Amino acid sequence: MAIVTAPLLSSLWVGFNKTFEDAKAKAPSRWALAATLVPSTSASTTYGWLGKYPKLREWVGPRTINSMQAHGYSIVNKRYEGTVSVDRTDIEDDNLGIYAPLFAEMGYATRTHPDELVFGLLGKGTSTLCFDGQNFFDTDHPVYPNVDGTGEAATVSNLIDPTAGDPGEAWYLLDVSRPLKPLIFQERTKPEMLALTDAKQDHVFMEDAYLYGVRYRCNAGFGFWQQAVCCRDTLNVANFEKALALMQDYKADGGKPLGLGHGGKAGTLLVVPSTLNSAAKAVVEKQNLAGGESNTSYDNATIINCAWL
Repeated sequence: MAIVTAPLLSSLWVGFNKTFEDAKAKAPSRWALAATLVPSTSASTTYGWLGKYPKLREWVGPRTINSMQAHGYSIVNKRYEGTVSVDRTDIEDDNLGIYAPLFAEMGYATRTHPDELVFGLLGKGTSTLCFDGQNFFDTDHPVYPNVDGTGEAATVSNLIDPTAGDPGEAWYLLDVSRPLKPLIFQERTKPEMLALTDAKQDHVFMEDAYLYGVRYRCNAGFGFWQQAVCCRDTLNVANFEKALALMQDYKADGGKPLGLGHGGKAGTLLVVPSTLNSAAKAVVEKQNLAGGESNTSYDNATIINCAWL
């Protein structure tokens, strides 16, 4: 029987934390392929510049200063936690092996939490607003004839539905070739493991148990809608190329072509739920189609088979 002392609790903390960190380091995570990490220094961060792709012009005479239309798109940081309670009796009885999987699972959950936020938000893009006041995936995003966001706006779609019948399961085409990706992962604090082991604390005294938990402040949000297309029609070569052509035609305010959708496999993501993974492979990983002809979409995107959608 172990005697519970401060040095023993300190040793346990080192072991629990190592299990947590090792599992966190090994867990698969792909959110950084689709989202830009933006550090945050307050309760929320406002992205007033969203919608304004920088543009250079020939410098003739004095600089031209354009007053840009302001956007009030903010991402509010949220708090997240995960907590494990360790009974004092399990320490006394040397029964700590049962906790190792829990701390490993906590490490896994912490590492994949940004994936869950980023790709979970992508899956809600048809019903969640972005910087221009429209749903991120919508049929009527405003694009203005003047670079300062003035004039009579044309409406542009980044949502493809079938011409007949009900929409099917959604899949997503993302351009990730730019420094700012189509989604934002905003981090207020790094995840940290904390411990409550003081016998004078209420929980330890009343419950005869020690608490170990993760604290994390962060959130996800949308970047430029032009860098993403949602399609709820069948995932095949024809519809993949339709979505790609739609993205390649996007222009910024003022009519500047954005040059999106030309990044090939390195700069384009095809994000699908597991049920569409085989269809995605047929679209971008097979050199030839069923009839033997060359597949024009071969190697034109990187597939993300995503559980979080």
